[in-house]
Formats: sequence, C-alpha cells, structure tokens
Amino acid sequence: MRMDDQANLVSEADAIEVKAFDDVAQSTPAAAKKPRKARSRATPILHFLSTQEFASPFDVNMAVDAGFKVVVPHTNARLEHTTGLVQDAIFSRPVEYGAKTGLFIGGKDALLALDMLAAAHAALVPPFRLSAFADPGGSFTTAAAMVALVEDVYHTHAGRTLKHANLTVFGATGVVGFAASIIAAQCGARVTMASHIGEDALKPFVEAGRERFGVELHPIAAARDCDKAKLVAQSDIVLCAAAAGIRVLSSEQLAKSRRLAVVADVNAVPPSGIEGVDLFDNGRLLDGTSIASVGPLAIGDIKYKTQAAMFRSMLNSREALMLDFTHAFGTARRLVKARPANA
Repeated sequence: MRMDDQANLVSEADAIEVKAFDDVAQSTPAAAKKPRKARSRATPILHFLSTQEFASPFDVNMAVDAGFKVVVPHTNARLEHTTGLVQDAIFSRPVEYGAKTGLFIGGKDALLALDMLAAAHAALVPPFRLSAFADPGGSFTTAAAMVALVEDVYHTHAGRTLKHANLTVFGATGVVGFAASIIAAQCGARVTMASHIGEDALKPFVEAGRERFGVELHPIAAARDCDKAKLVAQSDIVLCAAAAGIRVLSSEQLAKSRRLAVVADVNAVPPSGIEGVDLFDNGRLLDGTSIASVGPLAIGDIKYKTQAAMFRSMLNSREALMLDFTHAFGTARRLVKARPANA
C-alpha cells in the first residue's frame, strides 16, 4: 500500500465512534468482553519498536510526559516482527482499550520505519485497534519543524510560499534530510537532494519519493566546494541536515549567492553545519547578508512540541491513527502559526 493511500485512510478532523461492546459479535474473544466503563481505567501503554539495540531515552521521556504510563521497548525489531507485535498488543486488551494502546516506531532507517508503519496498519483487525506513530531518531518531527519554520521565515522575508522555490537539502541521505525533502516537495518546492558520497546513494530516496509520495526529487553529488557553491547560487532556500559537528557550507559560499533567501541548519554541535547560523536564529539576517537564518534550537523547540502533540493525539483519538512526517508537518505548521508575533 502506498503511504499516501494509507494516509487517506486516516481522517485527522473526524472522530470515529468506537462501537459499544454489546454490538460486538458473539465470537469476540472473552478479553474484549468488558463493560464500557472500564475504558476510563485503561492504562495508556506504548509499545516502542526500535530497529536499534536500544530504545531512545529521548523518545521514552517524550511519550511518558505526553501521557503514556507504560512504555515497553522492543529492540532490534524488524519489519517481519511488526504484525505479530501489533496483534499481540490489540488482542490482549478489551476493544475499548484501543484508544489507550499505542505503537511507536523508532530507529534510524526512514524507509524501514515507513514500511513498519504500513505493516502495523495492515495488521489491525477491527474493531480491535491501536494508533501508531513513526519518528525514527526523532527525524520526522525534526524535519517537519524545520520545513514549517523555513516556510514561515521565507514568507515573511521574501513574501513567497515554497511553491516553485528552488530548495537544496545537504545531508539528504540522512533521515531528517530525506523527510524534509519529501515535505518540501509536497509543498511545491523544486527539491535538490545533495550528497557528498555521490548520486547512487540518493537513488533509493528519489525512488521512494516518486513511488510512495508522488513527488520528484533531484539527486546531485556535492562533495567538492565548487559543487556546493554552484548549488547555493541556484537556490532560494538551503537546508542543512548533515551529521553533527561537520561544517558543510562556509560564509564565503553563501555570500557569493545573489539568490539565496533562507538557510536552516539542524546541527547544534559545533561547528555549525552552515557558518554563521546561531542556535536560536529564527529569521535573523546573517552578518553582512540579506539571508535569513533558522537555527537548530529554534527548530528543536517546534520539534519537541510537535512530537508531544503527536503522542497526545494518539491518546485522544477514538480512531486508529497512523502517523508519519506528513502528519507531523501539519502539526508543526499549526504550532508555528500559533506563536506570538514576537516569538
């Protein structure tokens, strides 16, 4: 199932009323046969599927603070494990407890996380349900926050939307870079994915963009300084999602551009990925330029609030939600628009 088709199955605006227990067929397992009042006593449980050897403490803390009382890590989880884990989780609780049962997909592999989310949706057996949220390494909510802030700053600074903007993503083979590329392309930007290890490394992500999300991404190798300078000169917006502590673009490369309007960097570990970007930048002009900057801690603030809101939506929904970075972007957008004018 294409992820965009799957997303269409989920309506964030409408709540689906869960059938009362008395309407469930006689074949319903005994575990489901609890009076409806038991729903209020349901303990919120989150099953954390991590494709790594550990479950991220960051994500565990976020889930607990958002309202989940029990977080159960399942480490080294793989795609083939997803169906069994989901069905164990839903069949072991009364139907009405589904609203308090969640699945979180972590790790560091964006495409695997999306596949596992699709498998989780396919594994549901109505009326048994749960909600699932994919955010590997926090990357999906980070990407959503970055694009939402950049969209806002670009509109304020240049008076334009992302539609038809030339947008280049450095560090595009990473999970943040990939998700940001898809989100920006869905907003109508012409997205170039840049990689220092060559175009071949980008092919799976370009294919995924086309096949899963119906967007065109443009891969390019950008290992040399001259390649980077050429890309910057052709871009309206530059996003840097490279590994922490690596300087990708210099002030000199930025200064040579007569077109560049906005830059954003998610790297909070010195040195910054883009020279001159400060941690809390949120539209500040880089010294001696007309380029507006978005810094990692400004992005992090919206990312944190977005992830918390996504977890809360799982607990508050009366339908099975399947949440990925497209949903996170909608939340991040609303958070950015809701900020005070001087934020």
